Amino acid sequence: MVDFEWYHWAIALSGGFLAGFINTLAGNGSVITLAILTDVLGLPGNIANGTNRIGVLFQSASSSFTFRYYGKLNWSESRLLVFWMLPGAFAGILTAMLISNEGFMAVYKFLLVALLFTLIFKPSRWINPTDNRQKFPYWLRLVGVLALGFYGGFIQMGMGLFFLAFMVIVLGYDLITANAVKILAVGVYTSFALLLFWLNGQVVWLAGLLLAAGQVPGGIAGAWFASRVPNAGVYIYRLLIVIIILAVVSAFS
Repeated sequence: MVDFEWYHWAIALSGGFLAGFINTLAGNGSVITLAILTDVLGLPGNIANGTNRIGVLFQSASSSFTFRYYGKLNWSESRLLVFWMLPGAFAGILTAMLISNEGFMAVYKFLLVALLFTLIFKPSRWINPTDNRQKFPYWLRLVGVLALGFYGGFIQMGMGLFFLAFMVIVLGYDLITANAVKILAVGVYTSFALLLFWLNGQVVWLAGLLLAAGQVPGGIAGAWFASRVPNAGVYIYRLLIVIIILAVVSAFS
């Protein structure tokens, strides 16, 4: 059981807000929340991985409803994509319960470098994308969705970044719509992930709910920004570059 001091509350609430905002607009906000859970609150890695899903779930719900309110999220259009992510997510969740993610993290940093190059190489396809679905065979798109589900179920951290890359480059969504679908998909599979982690005794509810109290308003603020601020896609693109550069530096340091 974690003994909470006043500064734990301050760090968790402020860090949760920032993570919720970043997760909604780009991704990789779990870097912040996982660091708080492990380095500040002292939770073991596997417990932090499960506990982190509480804030992700609540933030995803608040962001999804905000995107829906502003007309940026189409439930029916997102349904099929979310459905096909679930088998991969279940496999990833079960894998996370059985093995360490350290080996995968060794690959993660190189994936980030590749993603950074795709961002910088052709900015126009991120800011003004075209429908690319016909360029990629259906089976390849399906494999990509299953792989995203597995990754999200397994580790969550960085999931939003890779999801956005897939949605923009492969499916041709704009960044605003891609973010809205991303948040909905993450929320759906995270609900199952949280249940399984909880049943496996890998969730500390007080710590997770404390972070969630910050992530919910952060998620709402992020969805509002994406939906209402002019040229939000340009700002999101720039934020993505900054976040990935910071993630690459952190991963290789």
